[in-house]
Amino acid sequence: MKTFYWSFLLMLLPSMAYTQNTEKENEFTMSMQIRPRAEYRNGALTPRDEGVAPTSFINNRARLSMDYKRSDLELKMSAQHVGVWGQDPQIEKNGRFMLNEAWAKMNFGEGFFAQLGRQSLIYDDERILGGLDWNVAGRYHDALKLGYANKNNEVHLILAFNQNNDNRTSGGTYYDSSTGQPYKNMQTVWYHYKADNVPFGASLLFMNLGLETGDKATDDSHTRYLQTMGTYLTYKNSNWNLDGAFYYQMGKNKTADKVSALMGSIQAAYTFDHTWGAVASFDYLSGDKGNGGKYKAFDPLYGTHHKFYGAMDYFYASTFANGYAPGLMDARIGGRFRASDKVDMELNYHYFSTAVKVQDLKKYLGSEVDYQINWSIMKDVKLSAGYSFMRGTKTMDAVKTGNHKSWQDWGWLSLNINPKILFVKW
Repeated sequence: MKTFYWSFLLMLLPSMAYTQNTEKENEFTMSMQIRPRAEYRNGALTPRDEGVAPTSFINNRARLSMDYKRSDLELKMSAQHVGVWGQDPQIEKNGRFMLNEAWAKMNFGEGFFAQLGRQSLIYDDERILGGLDWNVAGRYHDALKLGYANKNNEVHLILAFNQNNDNRTSGGTYYDSSTGQPYKNMQTVWYHYKADNVPFGASLLFMNLGLETGDKATDDSHTRYLQTMGTYLTYKNSNWNLDGAFYYQMGKNKTADKVSALMGSIQAAYTFDHTWGAVASFDYLSGDKGNGGKYKAFDPLYGTHHKFYGAMDYFYASTFANGYAPGLMDARIGGRFRASDKVDMELNYHYFSTAVKVQDLKKYLGSEVDYQINWSIMKDVKLSAGYSFMRGTKTMDAVKTGNHKSWQDWGWLSLNINPKILFVKW
């Protein structure tokens, strides 16, 4: 893969030097990213039991990206090596350098375009579809995106159909999602409106997911369809930044249960001046009592869950335990402080509760405090660090396991080096 990258660049350079096109309609960019992150986990993702020792590691992303652009065509190819320091031997013959993005975008004029290949799908505030950049690998889909945009309106149609390999000559279209994408097929329509005279925006989303529920042993294919639909609204002026979202799910999930679930969120952020800011938000994701009937637990699907519901990733970035799906209510208040043009920090407090009662326990799950500081050391280099702790309850023990009497905390330190190393116009 490395040989391919450099061979491609060497073939491209002579054509750049040879052409005499003074309009310079072609652009080529190459960028690199090195992002190590050290973590101390003493109850992250899942609460720890009494006496369980903490763990530490350093993960790393090494990414090389190439972008080509002209008026009617855009290409992106990005490859990365991700993992943990020490997992590869000193003498490594079987590398894990792989493509994470490879797509082409054709611009047909008048605002119409088509983009196909392996790509990230990032929409609105990333609650339903997000890039998950916090994860060392990120999140990518294999899809065709058709779109149109003008000054005030934008609409996308996203289509995907997944299979495990191309060795099939017969036997239907059974898809094993445990080794690939989590869905067999997807059809999504997204529309966004941006007002002219007021700082208001509105988005509408409809997603139809085909989930494979067939039999792997017999290669028998059967698809259940889950629909998610909703809206995302924003209003922003010089001081206030307001947003809200509402989504509803229906259809059937992978276990053939009929689904009727909803999610709602509202957030208000206020900027006092260049230095200080405050935020308050509330999230509600419906839960299921497990007593039969329609399944009422909302699934936020392929969003960037680390961005919401607390930095320790107890909810939706990791699963509930013991078959529970109690939903979540998250009330948050926070503040932001900018010490200088290069240093900023934020502090957030979360009050977590289940959306439905679990056994005879109270709904209150616990409280989490998250602190993060960012330092822009120099151009293209940022150092970030964070510390979080959770104080849980007996209800947390029931739905997530662990012991709420044990101290649960998590800390991390990350260096993000992301320079543009080559930019050419010809």
